[in-house]
Amino acid sequence: MQPLKLLVVEDHIPSLELMTEVFRSLKAEVRPINESEKAVAIVNQEKFDGIFLDLEMPNLNGFDLARLVRKSSWNKSTPIIIVTGRDERQTMQDAFAIGATFFLQKPVDRQKLSTLFRTVSGGMLENRRKSTRVPIQTAVTCTVGSRTVRGTSWNLSQGGMQVEVSGLQPKDAVRVSFKLPVSGEIIDAAGVVVWGKETRQGIQFTTVSAQSQKSIRQFMAEIENTER
Repeated sequence: MQPLKLLVVEDHIPSLELMTEVFRSLKAEVRPINESEKAVAIVNQEKFDGIFLDLEMPNLNGFDLARLVRKSSWNKSTPIIIVTGRDERQTMQDAFAIGATFFLQKPVDRQKLSTLFRTVSGGMLENRRKSTRVPIQTAVTCTVGSRTVRGTSWNLSQGGMQVEVSGLQPKDAVRVSFKLPVSGEIIDAAGVVVWGKETRQGIQFTTVSAQSQKSIRQFMAEIENTER
């Protein structure tokens, strides 16, 4: 399994160096950044498993950066850990309101960082699994209102799939049906077209049965195991 990929944004250099050292000692891949404005471009270009943000930074503070992270196509669901010396209840409420997942109180030390990492790593790995895509080419049937169109899938994740189906438009509500290779199980799910190009569309699942979710996870695990 690939190590967790973390972005740490902190303008206090000693804290940045300590967090980088501790997380790397725990086998994480760390990208340390000491300027929040530089982090904006990075979160729009790379996918991370977790993002640590200091609230008190010049020019672009942690609140504003967290809002931009939640608008990015790459990291809109990535866990955000807010790091701050402020302990007011309102600060915590404001942080969670903009999409923060965890809250780390300064000053930080090795023990606190190690404990937090072990606490959040499970959630980060689960979030990674949800966004992981595996290749799959199988016939797909999409029902949009009273219209039925057919095509081929390209890849599959726990949260959706990429397909090549003529006639699908962004924002279309669709019913998707396809057969998993090997097992032959039929997956039937409700979804919405979140983006569309001339030859390919992205469908985000909105409703999937528990059994279908389990089957998709098993299929993806089998593919990942064969690729190792």
